[in-house]
Amino acid sequence: MGPGVGISPSAVWQQRIRQLEQKLRAKEERIVVLETENALLHLKLAEHQGLIGKDTNEAAQLYFVQDNQQNLRRCTSSILIKVYGALQRLKQDLKNLHSFALELSRDFQHQYKNSLYQVLTTVQRIQLQNEAMQTFQTKAFDLEQSLQEVNERYQQEKQKRKILHNSLVELRGNIRVHCRIRPLLPFDIASGHTASQDRHKKLSEEVAHVINEETVLVKCSRPGHTLVSKTFQFDRVYSAAESQDVVFADVAPLLTSLLDGYNVCIMAYGQTGSGKTYTMLGPQSEDEVTLSIKDEPELGVIPRATEEVFRLISEKPPGSHWVEVSVVEVYNNEIFDLLAKDGCGTVFGIKRDVVTTKEGKSDVPLLTYETVENAVEFLQLVDRCLQLRVKHPTLVHAHSSRSHLVVTLTITTKAVSADSFAPPWADEQSSQRRSKELFCTFPQQMKDDKLIFPSRASSPVQFQSVEKLKHIKTKLQLVDLAGSECVGMSGVTGTALRETSFINRSLSALSDVLGALAEQRSHVPYRNSKLTHLLQDSIGGDAKLLVMLCVSPCQKYLTESLQSLGFGTRARQVQRGQFKKRNPPVSSKSK
Repeated sequence: MGPGVGISPSAVWQQRIRQLEQKLRAKEERIVVLETENALLHLKLAEHQGLIGKDTNEAAQLYFVQDNQQNLRRCTSSILIKVYGALQRLKQDLKNLHSFALELSRDFQHQYKNSLYQVLTTVQRIQLQNEAMQTFQTKAFDLEQSLQEVNERYQQEKQKRKILHNSLVELRGNIRVHCRIRPLLPFDIASGHTASQDRHKKLSEEVAHVINEETVLVKCSRPGHTLVSKTFQFDRVYSAAESQDVVFADVAPLLTSLLDGYNVCIMAYGQTGSGKTYTMLGPQSEDEVTLSIKDEPELGVIPRATEEVFRLISEKPPGSHWVEVSVVEVYNNEIFDLLAKDGCGTVFGIKRDVVTTKEGKSDVPLLTYETVENAVEFLQLVDRCLQLRVKHPTLVHAHSSRSHLVVTLTITTKAVSADSFAPPWADEQSSQRRSKELFCTFPQQMKDDKLIFPSRASSPVQFQSVEKLKHIKTKLQLVDLAGSECVGMSGVTGTALRETSFINRSLSALSDVLGALAEQRSHVPYRNSKLTHLLQDSIGGDAKLLVMLCVSPCQKYLTESLQSLGFGTRARQVQRGQFKKRNPPVSSKSK
């Protein structure tokens, strides 16, 4: 308590002393009163003694009164003695209290000085800390600004690098390769019957790690050998924490190219249980395979791509685009049409064959195409086909797909072709020669399938010609490859073993094709497998191809993971030349 605040002990005791002194004065006044009364009684006694002779009874009364006075005097004397003792004790207590108050005051002054010194010291220390804090805050603000500027510059340079890289990919015709490392799953951690606990723990360790958005690090360890780390570079690498939204964000630009007139193929490659079907379709229940376009965060590439394609089409003029769908599976090196129906209209897989046309393109005669109006119809169609897809449980994956699934969207676009001038897709030399003489504008008006070019003041030559309606067809192929398997690890026998043999041979043929393309050999063995023959146009043609590598992170799948990463590395080395845009055929006449 600071000085001047509250009531001090000395004041309390002084107040107490004053009260006792007042009581003492009251007693003394009482004594004076009593003495006065005593004097009066003496006067009365004298009067009675004077009258003693007169009346004996009055004398007796006087004696009685005298006795009473004496008793009263004795009582008064006793009271005065007690009051005097109490007063003496009170004086002693007051003296002791005064000494205690002085000592308490000295202690209070000493503590006050110490507390004041501590407060002043603390205030000075706080002031120094505040000054240091302000200095640190200023430095932190400067560092945050510098970091923000550096981050902005980094993002700008990163975007420029991405644009340049994509341009280089476009010019070279490289295959885009993205790699996705899935998280550890329960069947990775579940111990087997033959492996010891220590060995099982080692097999469950993560060996594939994401270094950055373009680099994968794999730690290769074998008994008796030193640890070797291998790095693999890809166009994009996704960690286990990155969602389906992030994956599709890098796929979406290809769909814009689809409506710009380019063929597009998106292919998922990896071992069994590495997450291919999850990436392409989304999570699947144990009882059935279903697709949906509901706003769910785990939807795969196929439902998202479908919704995006129809969204892009909705932005085009009505009736200018329509979509046809075909769904096939390659099972045991045979192609099955999953949309084919029998005489009763029941959908079941019919075996088809793949041929090479005169133009050198692959084609599947009699393949069933279904026209769809929106993403819901498409997914319902594909959903029925997925029920027919061959599956078989293995020790690695309880719902292992035993066939390669190829879903193709064929988009037909209405376009126009002018007979009055050489279009961009005409002979290159003729186009270059005519481009120096003519200035062509894009169509502005269409009526009754006839297009009229408006005149422009800046054009050297004016045109008024009737255009013929043509059709451009582009394809989007969505491929969910069956997973490569190690027979010893998957534990398959009988029919499943035969399926595994065909799967591994077809994937090996796919790897051989990419190797031949990467080395630019004169002969590419597309026909070594029905899978490569079917995908010939996408792999070696003019389609924009994206390979999505799906990799398991744990040690026990190290061999398969390295094989998948090696496949992706070979795919990136393929240079197929600049992509070609799909354009309508033109008439040989020119005006």
